[in-house]
Amino acid sequence: MKINFNDLSNQLIEATSIELAKSIKIQAIATPFAQAITTAYVQKGHGGQPILLMHGFDSSVLEFRRLLPLLAVKNETWAVDLLGFGFTERIENLALSPNTIKTHLHCFWEALIAQPVILVGASMGGAAAIDFTLTYPEVVQKLVLIDSAGFSAGFAMGKLMFPPFDRLATEFLRNPKVRNSISRAAYKNKNLASVDAQLCAALHLNMPGWNQALIAFTKSGGYTSFKDKLAQIEQPTLILWGEDDRILGIKDADKFQQAISDSKLVWIKDCGHVPHLEQPQIAAEYILRFCQSE
Repeated sequence: MKINFNDLSNQLIEATSIELAKSIKIQAIATPFAQAITTAYVQKGHGGQPILLMHGFDSSVLEFRRLLPLLAVKNETWAVDLLGFGFTERIENLALSPNTIKTHLHCFWEALIAQPVILVGASMGGAAAIDFTLTYPEVVQKLVLIDSAGFSAGFAMGKLMFPPFDRLATEFLRNPKVRNSISRAAYKNKNLASVDAQLCAALHLNMPGWNQALIAFTKSGGYTSFKDKLAQIEQPTLILWGEDDRILGIKDADKFQQAISDSKLVWIKDCGHVPHLEQPQIAAEYILRFCQSE
């Protein structure tokens, strides 16, 4: 698999998007699966505790185009495309599920970072971060959840993912009008659902096996509720939540805070589901302050 990220960057408009696209690297990561997996990631900055960013559903490292450079000013900062998503290689006949995602993620961490991290997960990436923290607690020093999935159970879409409806579902999700509608719903300020934002959310759709991987992940059941396990999280946890989240709503924010003993909830004003895109300066300030706190 060979991707020219300079060519991808030529399609983008905003400076932060272009810069991040040019910074994407790929690395063959050895895994316990049948083969090494060519994994897409970004790494910037030096010093401090490493920060590892995890994107949401059907997204990529480009989701952190505005946040990552701000964090990298003070901390070594990484973002990775999770297995089955973004620009990371899709392996044919690999049972894509939360278990294979966290196994691949641990292999990535072991190969390239290999020291405890501050793990940051947004939306579905928050659920993936919770799952990873529960399985590999020694790897995670602190946890940051941004408008996170993982408290309430997800939709049981897997039951509907059989031919021909599985293919129709992915083609529906590929539709530019549908993706633009989802993007607009994620922001309070609809002007931020720009042409550049739509491109960032869609460039990975041309990856080989995009639709098959999405179908396989959905059939696995995806991430369900961790509410009965959240009390096991001992790491200090920062919860950032947009006051106007129209994707996941706002009820789970308080529930996360109550369930995780060492946690702090911060509401982000004038913000929807994506504080890291809509209010990146504020989100970065809270995260960096949290990184430096004892």
